[in-house]
Amino acid sequence: MKRNIKTHAKLVGIIGHPILHSWSPVIHETAFKFTKLDYQYSAFDVLQKNLRDALKGLSALGIVGCNVTVPYKEAAMEFLDEISADARLVGAVNTIYVENEMLVGHNTDVDGVVEALKPFREQISDQSVTVFGAGGGARAVVYSLISYFRPEQIFVVNRDTSRAELLKKFFADSQNYRNIKIDELHNLNEGEAIKKSKLVVNATPVGMFPEVKENIMVDESADLDGKIFFDLVYNPVHTAFLKTARKRNAIIVSGLEMLYSQAAKAFELWTGVAMPLEKVRAKLDQKFLDASEPKERKVAVH
Repeated sequence: MKRNIKTHAKLVGIIGHPILHSWSPVIHETAFKFTKLDYQYSAFDVLQKNLRDALKGLSALGIVGCNVTVPYKEAAMEFLDEISADARLVGAVNTIYVENEMLVGHNTDVDGVVEALKPFREQISDQSVTVFGAGGGARAVVYSLISYFRPEQIFVVNRDTSRAELLKKFFADSQNYRNIKIDELHNLNEGEAIKKSKLVVNATPVGMFPEVKENIMVDESADLDGKIFFDLVYNPVHTAFLKTARKRNAIIVSGLEMLYSQAAKAFELWTGVAMPLEKVRAKLDQKFLDASEPKERKVAVH
C-alpha cells in the first residue's frame, strides 16, 4: 500500500493524552497549504511515564517543535532547556520550539486568552471573575486576566483545593496578586462566585469530546443575563457549559477563539511566518461547527 510520506518536510506536532479531541493538526496543516510551507503536523498520544523521553526525543528525530496539551502543560516544564518569560510567569507551557538542539518552552495560550476576551476588556476590568480549574489552562487564564484585564477579584473553583491553593500562592509570589479566592467544586459557594462574577471561564476538560454531555455548571437555574461565559474546550464548539449559559441569556465565547489565536502564535514561532488566520478560519469554521453536531459525533476531526 502506497503512503504519502514527506521525508523532506519539517516536522511539528502535538503531545498530550488523550489526543483524539485535538483540532490543532487540521489548523496547522491548512495554514501550511495556504503558505506553501513544507511542514507536516502530527499528533502524538504520550503516556505520563513516557513524557520525558518523548520531549527529549524531539531534537533527535529532527522535529522543529510541538504543542503541549492536557495534562502536560505544567509537567513538561521540568524537561525543557529554556522557558520564555511569559511561560515562566504562567507556570505552564503549551508550545515548544527546538533551537540548536535546545528545547525552548513558550505559552501561546496567553495570546489566545487575550485575543478571545479583548472585546470585553472594559466589562471585565475591576470586576469579579470565576475560573473553573487549576491546571495549565487555568494558569494561562489567571495570568492573562491579571496582566491584561485587571479584575478586582478572581474566584478559582476546583475539585482539588490543594492544587488551587498552589495556583493562588504562585500568583501571589510571582505577580503580587492577592485577590484570588478558592472555592471547592460543587461547594455552595460556587453559586455565590458566579453570581458576583462578570466573567466565568471553564479551564477544565469537562465537556470535551467524547464526554460532550458533561457540564461543569452545577446550578443551571441562575440568572446569567449579561455575564460572559468562556470555555477553553473547543471540541465541541458549543459545549454543554456554553449551551447552559446561552439559555440563561449570557454572552458566550467558544474555545475556538482561543484555539485559533494560540495556534497562530505557535505557527509563527516555528516557521517565522505569520499564519494567514482569516483564510484558515474561512476554510475551517463551518467544518468545526459541523463536526460538533450530534449526527457527526461518530467521526472526530483530527
